Amino acid sequence: MFRLLMLLALLYSTPAVAQVIEGTATVVDGDTIDMTGTRIRLAHIDAPEAKQVCEKDEQEWACGFEATAILASLVDGQKLSCTVLEHDIYGRAVATCQTRSFNLGTEMVRRGMAVLGEDAPYDYAAALGVAKRMNWGLWASTFQEPAEWRAANPQHASRAAGRAERGQVRATRVRERVYRNQYGCAIKGNRSRRGEWIYHLPGRPYYDATRAEELFCTESEAQAAGYRRSRA
Repeated sequence: MFRLLMLLALLYSTPAVAQVIEGTATVVDGDTIDMTGTRIRLAHIDAPEAKQVCEKDEQEWACGFEATAILASLVDGQKLSCTVLEHDIYGRAVATCQTRSFNLGTEMVRRGMAVLGEDAPYDYAAALGVAKRMNWGLWASTFQEPAEWRAANPQHASRAAGRAERGQVRATRVRERVYRNQYGCAIKGNRSRRGEWIYHLPGRPYYDATRAEELFCTESEAQAAGYRRSRA
């Protein structure tokens, strides 16, 4: 009996192993991907719905479409590792997903294309601070919180959820440009004496004169490392 009690205590005290899903993915919308037939919603963030429209420079801006396109550019051809935290009411896995270079959720927030969920950890809040400070994405526009937009447009939100559940959403694929030369990755990351982290693209002013402290193949990689694009 003592051995049985000890075995039961061991079983109940052992933490559950989180489910990890790995592979390439296609994009459903700005915060949802499909990996090997499994729908995954990125944890801790909320992106504009596919049909959502914001306002930028006093003109309509298809912020929902752009959020989808940006997420597609981030995952295109990348091997992802997603750790499942829970499942939502539509049966989708809610997970944090990581590429070789960055966390997809924090990167979408840092690019200004998603807002934070209530349970977002500190690194997501730090990414939001960068986006707001640089006026990137949504923060350069007038927009409605995605949750508020869904509440005001239930016909679009319900149709999108239904299509995602049935696997009928066509992914938008946008290929990010890769910068390489005969030596390898060609984007130069430089840290100035004033503490600014700036990256320079080939062919741009100051590129040849810039000393590279880090090299990157894509702008996403440079931004994930904390650099901003040179304004010149």
